[in-house]
Amino acid sequence: MKNRGKKYSETVKNYDKAKQYSIIEAITLVKQLSFANFTETIDVAIRLGINTRRSEEQVRGAVELPHGTGKQSRVLVFAETEKAKEAEEAGADFIGGNELAEKIQNGWTDFDSVIATPDMMKVVGKLGRVLGPRGLMPNPKLGSVTFDIKNAVLAVKKGKVEYRADRFGIVHAILGKTNFSDDQLVENFYTVLDAIVKAKPPTSKGRYVLSITVSSTMGPGIKLDILKTLSEAEKR
Repeated sequence: MKNRGKKYSETVKNYDKAKQYSIIEAITLVKQLSFANFTETIDVAIRLGINTRRSEEQVRGAVELPHGTGKQSRVLVFAETEKAKEAEEAGADFIGGNELAEKIQNGWTDFDSVIATPDMMKVVGKLGRVLGPRGLMPNPKLGSVTFDIKNAVLAVKKGKVEYRADRFGIVHAILGKTNFSDDQLVENFYTVLDAIVKAKPPTSKGRYVLSITVSSTMGPGIKLDILKTLSEAEKR
């Protein structure tokens, strides 16, 4: 069993672990239970009733959070000539081609998002073993392989996040920071939930959303009342 620190052990005494909360109650509680000496990130984990061994039941997509993530994403763009200039003007942090690919192959991964023009995928394709496991491989379905470099970069900078169900069928996503207002975090939450619900595979049977847990970087997970949460989501 994983050993927990003293602060964590003291913190978990202050809430009912068996109770299921509404999203606003959970957000309030997550903030109250935050004890780190830095501004913690608030995440959501949504467990889905999908068979991840079936390719047609993979859940993956991207969504723009209305209030961003609170994090300055470092965007790397594979582009040349005019598109490279467009990326620079849009605020991309790293721009290049073969030289960047070689740097990545040598172990450099100091970036959070990768965008590429379609003609540069011949270069990016060689990086699958490095970018793939990190969820950073550009994908046209997610808008990260495009000639519209300006809007792709701006979307990431404003708070576009990608999500993907892991092998256990759990989707992890950022909702924001503990210094966000409750309303901002709630709106970001419902934006993520709505995107995941709409991404339900047609072949998925039975209950789709099995559980939802909200937590901060260092804090405990707060379980949501599924029926109440989904009902509220439908009303929005």
